[in-house]
Amino acid sequence: MAEFRFRLDAVLRVRQNTRDQCRLRLAEVLCADETLRERLSRLGAEYERLQADRRQALGHGELNIERLVDAERYAAVLKTEENALRQERETLAGEIQRRRETLLEADRNAKALEKLRERQRQRYRLEEERREAKRIDEVAAQICSSKAA
Repeated sequence: MAEFRFRLDAVLRVRQNTRDQCRLRLAEVLCADETLRERLSRLGAEYERLQADRRQALGHGELNIERLVDAERYAAVLKTEENALRQERETLAGEIQRRRETLLEADRNAKALEKLRERQRQRYRLEEERREAKRIDEVAAQICSSKAA
């Protein structure tokens, strides 16, 4: 029995490679987004720590104005960095969406050929089974005719 050969196998491999590349590009941008999210989280924790330090400084009898001014400056720096990170994440969100759509399209293209290959393989297998059954019937007919003669 001859082996099944899918004529569009090279095209299928190209589409599968394209899909894999799209997955990698999406994973990269998702990793970058996760890194930004973690940085925002650490920044938020740092801001909370700074707020606690400021409350503690205000809670004591003496006010250290220089310390409060430094804390305010640092808080402004943290807020500026937070805004920049949030803006970067918004930009990244658009890129994530674009790459997801690209991956979906690449996946659809690959799956279409994979389904075609499976249908053709099934058809080939059924045809081979039909041919084999025909050969068996012919052999059986020859055996019966040689016994009858």
